[in-house]
Amino acid sequence: MRVLGFMTGTSLDAVDMAVIETDGEALLGLGPAGEKKLDPGVRALIEEATAAALDWPAGAAEPEIFAVAAAAIAAEHVAAGEAFMIRHRLLPEDLDLIGVHGQTVLHEPPVPGRTVGRTVQLIDAGAVARGLGVATAYDFRADDLAAGGQGAPLAAVYHAALARYSQLSSPTAVVNLGGVGNVTLIGARGEIEAFDTGPANGMIDLLVQARTDLRFDAEGALARAGRVDEAILAAYLAHPYFSRTGAKSLDRFDFSLDPVADLTLEDAAATLTAFAAEAAARGVKTASEIPLRLVITGGGRRNPALMDAIRERLSLPVLTAEEVHWRGDSIEAEAFAYLAARCLMGLSISFPATTGVPEPMTGGRIAQI
Repeated sequence: MRVLGFMTGTSLDAVDMAVIETDGEALLGLGPAGEKKLDPGVRALIEEATAAALDWPAGAAEPEIFAVAAAAIAAEHVAAGEAFMIRHRLLPEDLDLIGVHGQTVLHEPPVPGRTVGRTVQLIDAGAVARGLGVATAYDFRADDLAAGGQGAPLAAVYHAALARYSQLSSPTAVVNLGGVGNVTLIGARGEIEAFDTGPANGMIDLLVQARTDLRFDAEGALARAGRVDEAILAAYLAHPYFSRTGAKSLDRFDFSLDPVADLTLEDAAATLTAFAAEAAARGVKTASEIPLRLVITGGGRRNPALMDAIRERLSLPVLTAEEVHWRGDSIEAEAFAYLAARCLMGLSISFPATTGVPEPMTGGRIAQI
């Protein structure tokens, strides 16, 4: 199958797109990839929907902004997909399937006292299918959550397929540094385990956005200019999340910026960068095998301060996606193309060792044209 995958992350930067070829098991080839910067009006709607989600009581009716934002996000995907397909001379009949993740505005995994979680990824997948003329797989997390799983992380099974495609020897660890970090361990016998490591770019981005007119700490310059507050860092790391083992996941708002409120911008950025690095390093160290290497994906790989802080904490090679010839900006879009193919074929996308679901299970739904 030739599948086009889409991903929009919590950075609200762009719609990422990538084509892969797969039989649902092996990654057989990589097609074109690209992005469309997110329209500022759509970004504002997503931010409004995210704020509404944070105040949305369990069991209450969905905030009205959800449907408005879902329609706008779908239109943004259609516009991005149309331009992408024209640029790469792809017709609808050249694609077997599309996979869309949608925009996460809420992720509340099951925790002690909350046996079933909630997760919301906004998109009108039917509008995408009709707009691009290709059946579209979506809603990959809900079934996992309903079965008692965490609903995240989901890219682990693709990380394993990508490692096989690249002929990387195992054990290999992959850490995605998005709004929240997550680690995948591909074991020596090919088995996979995964969990969210802790906050990554999300808290740093929120800090910078709150105090400046920038959206992120470019090149880690603010963190480089600051000093880590060790007491605040230790308090963050004392959170019960870090003592839990096995499958676990987070929302990017699960940790507050309040502890760094009285620090200078630079010291706050340095402290949050150290927090993200320590969380990622602890995640790798607590995996069941010591990997031969760590491959970093996601936007955090572009932050030299964060990368250096991770390297300081681990005595193994820490490589960027590009250093192992992966497309670092496209991996999540590729992953949801791969998950879409597995959804269509009824293959498992989540596993006890990746989301804590009781048994391997498929997931997702398909909107027809």
